Amino acid sequence: MMTTNTVIKLHNTKTRKKSEFIPIDANNVRMYLCGPTVYDRAHLGNARPVVVFDVLYRLLRQVFGPAHVTYVRNFTDVDDKINATALARKEAGATGTLEQLIAERTEETIGWYLSDMGKLGALEPDHMPRATQYIGQMVAMIEDLIAKGHAYAAEGHVLFAVDSWKQHYGALSGRSVDDMIAGARVEVAPYKKNPMDFVLWKPSTDDMPGWDSPWGRGRPGWHIECSAMSQELLGADFDIHGGGNDLMFPHHENEIAQSCCANGDDSFARYWLHNEMLQVEGKKMSKSLGNFFTVHDLLAGHDGEPGVPGEVIRFVFLSTHYRKPMDWTAKKAAEAAATLRKWRALTAGIQADTNPHQMVVNALADDLNTPLAISALHTLFKDFEMNGRGGAVFKASAQSLGLLTEEIGGWETIPEIDLSAHEGRLFAARQAAMETKDFAEVDRLKAAYQAAGLEVRMSKTGVELLPGAGFDPAKLEAL
Repeated sequence: MMTTNTVIKLHNTKTRKKSEFIPIDANNVRMYLCGPTVYDRAHLGNARPVVVFDVLYRLLRQVFGPAHVTYVRNFTDVDDKINATALARKEAGATGTLEQLIAERTEETIGWYLSDMGKLGALEPDHMPRATQYIGQMVAMIEDLIAKGHAYAAEGHVLFAVDSWKQHYGALSGRSVDDMIAGARVEVAPYKKNPMDFVLWKPSTDDMPGWDSPWGRGRPGWHIECSAMSQELLGADFDIHGGGNDLMFPHHENEIAQSCCANGDDSFARYWLHNEMLQVEGKKMSKSLGNFFTVHDLLAGHDGEPGVPGEVIRFVFLSTHYRKPMDWTAKKAAEAAATLRKWRALTAGIQADTNPHQMVVNALADDLNTPLAISALHTLFKDFEMNGRGGAVFKASAQSLGLLTEEIGGWETIPEIDLSAHEGRLFAARQAAMETKDFAEVDRLKAAYQAAGLEVRMSKTGVELLPGAGFDPAKLEAL
């Protein structure tokens, strides 16, 4: 049962407004998050929904009790991208059948994903179903949709008939079917009755993963997977469905259509939550701009840059509201690292209280206002720092956001190092350069300090070197 009087309000994409969250059953609060397609390492944008919904999961457990919340996040382990990755490995000389290589790739990628998300402080969901484990449920749902006139078989495929749900289709994303046909890039196929009809089942060749079905050997379409898995694990009617806003259309729109049609009414997820996208240094993350990197890249270090601790990444993520675009910058990471070092140093050895401060809980209950929650943490910490009181409550409050936990701690215990000699050296180089107008040595030193993970601040009166998120003292030895 509910453990506090906290009222949670969430912005429901379905209704386009913030409203009180009233679960179907307070003893069984249920949430589903669309997980990754496991063909490669997760990039930084993939991690944002994981952290966002991890905070919501923690809040629900705090308010309703851990035993009364069920969180499901799936793995899509049957997909054309996975097949293409395995095929490329086979063509490169990897041994084994294509099916064996696909299985190896998915196992490897799932392991990477869980490791990376764990380093960001994400709790593992209660259930992490794999699509390949629920093929029977998908086939049964597709048969039901055909029987009810919402789907049809054609040339080894089964397609959902959008016209059978036309009056409702597009309600989540706010688009009409006609608008979607005009503006969307849809797969044109001669067997489709309507260009917007989407695949529920498609044929598989003998060397590709496939399962026997009433329509021949094949594999499911992407959208039916989440509908079947959520229904099996959470029921036809559950509380919260989440994901990035890039999934709103077509994935979530198609989930709603096929699930509601299978259920025979509008039963499905009651609250839909979507996080905004992520940018890097003010630009959309893309390989062409050279600002695309995986979570593993950031954790381990890449392109000569030192690694960033998972707790720092989490702090930066939570510093922006989930419904606003988030900009990842090195400056934010350095500031987050400095804050967390201070918090951890002063709370070391303190046992966290049982409950977080209500000020932090209230911020999170207001549509996951994590920036406001962090602001509240600063206030609580200042009181603890100045007056030596409330340390246990502060720590519990930080942990309600997944910060200051033992699981992602330890990174901040970097050996103390006196940077004054380096600061004096750079300042002297700058003073000399002002006379000679040759700044080559200044640039060299500055670049070396930045590569070691130091933020360089120079002024007319001096130089300040500040350890950043991935400060590596060993890199200073060469200087």
